[in-house]
Amino acid sequence: MKGTTQLFRRFLSLLGPKLITTILAVVSTPVIVRLLGPASYGDYAVLLSVYSLYMIPISAAITEGVQKFLAEERDTEAWIERVLQFYLGVALLLALVGSGVLLVVTDLGVAERVGEGFTRYFYLLAGFVFVGQFRALSMHSLLGFGFEQVKGPLGVLKKGLTVGVGIGLVAGGLGVVGMLLGHIVANALTAIIAGAVILRRISLRELFSLPDSLPYREFLSFNGLNIVLVLLVMSLFHVDVIMVRTLVGDEATGYYKAALSLAEYIWIVPIVLQGLLLHSSSTLWSENRYDELSALAGRITRYTALLVVLMAIGLGTLADRVVPLYYGEPFAVATTPLLLLLPGAVGFAVARPLQAICQGSGQLRVLIAAVGVAAALNVGLNAALIPLFGMNGAATATSVAYGSMFVLLVWASRRLGYDPVADLRAARIGLTAALAGGIIVGTSRLIDADFLALGVVPVVGLGTFSLLAITLGAVDTDEVVEILAKLPLPTRVTALLPG
Repeated sequence: MKGTTQLFRRFLSLLGPKLITTILAVVSTPVIVRLLGPASYGDYAVLLSVYSLYMIPISAAITEGVQKFLAEERDTEAWIERVLQFYLGVALLLALVGSGVLLVVTDLGVAERVGEGFTRYFYLLAGFVFVGQFRALSMHSLLGFGFEQVKGPLGVLKKGLTVGVGIGLVAGGLGVVGMLLGHIVANALTAIIAGAVILRRISLRELFSLPDSLPYREFLSFNGLNIVLVLLVMSLFHVDVIMVRTLVGDEATGYYKAALSLAEYIWIVPIVLQGLLLHSSSTLWSENRYDELSALAGRITRYTALLVVLMAIGLGTLADRVVPLYYGEPFAVATTPLLLLLPGAVGFAVARPLQAICQGSGQLRVLIAAVGVAAALNVGLNAALIPLFGMNGAATATSVAYGSMFVLLVWASRRLGYDPVADLRAARIGLTAALAGGIIVGTSRLIDADFLALGVVPVVGLGTFSLLAITLGAVDTDEVVEILAKLPLPTRVTALLPG
């Protein structure tokens, strides 16, 4: 119970900042979209997808590895400094190679073939790659140390600088270049601050001394397999965007990316859990505490499913109001792909914490096999459906691939030795969703004014869904009390709770 309470507190220390960064994204995205316009926003979306995919062999070789191994307590002398020493050297080498290759490729004229202006963009991407590498290393190191209370605010700082500097430069006439410069400035400053925090935690003399011995084979094996895993996962996020840009055009890409961004807002809590559970579950795996893993995964899976189903119902009900209000009337065409994406986004949301727990085991081959099936399905369906149905085909294909992740990761989890769905209560969650969904949709139809609906429907939905979930047994009353007791509520409120 003590371990669960500590995990919950660490979760809250990451959730608050994540909510703030999401609010920043919610507020800034329509501003960026309107300033750039559909075509330039489509180019910006493609650049972010190219960056994310390109960074996989560069960044995935260090991020999860340093987070996992820093969290493990080994008998090796100066273990923390040795882990950081190894990953710092690898990070520097890969950052130099990655930036250099991108500069050479751009000089050879490859960027020009992508589209007008992409030569400038790719030169900036080279700088983005370098600073992004050290931002990733330092932020994941903070998680490995258990410094969630530091990592969270730094995430807010990074997001605030990105949109603040970026929007200012876009408004000044720099367009996509301005947004890229915003990313570079934000990543560089975040890396410097996080690095300063880490240096206060370690011995510099040990960091720069020669190690006696290290499990290099274990490090390299995990890093190599993790690159493959991250490549497969990231392909789910970006292959569809790139294929829409190639097969349909820049404006359609802007509309499609807008739909994706809205659908991904339901991942707020699962993303926080995923970031927390990698190093937290590594400790349980290293101590062979399989029963605790199953209990932890089972409860997290059920809670996550309840939350994201509620969010998806609300967003789906209000989609035809939200999309044009949020992005502007020209983006109303993004409503259909958003509705098509939501079912799969729910499945992927529930799967994300399971991916982190499976990674914590260090046994990545089973996980790679599972994610590989979803990635292949994603590419195949997008290739088949985009030429026929455009961005709606991409949304359908991606939704199916997203949804398959839940089924595949449950299979992987069982192969690794724990069952995340033993206490899922799927029938009760489904009945709760059906009954609450009818009330939420009915409430929305009774209200004509868009802004009034946006204020009333979420409140009615939350209250109805919560009451039905407790009444139907999707969540127990004592579980609700337990969660409320752990929240940072005023003493007078917690004093009223049973027990």
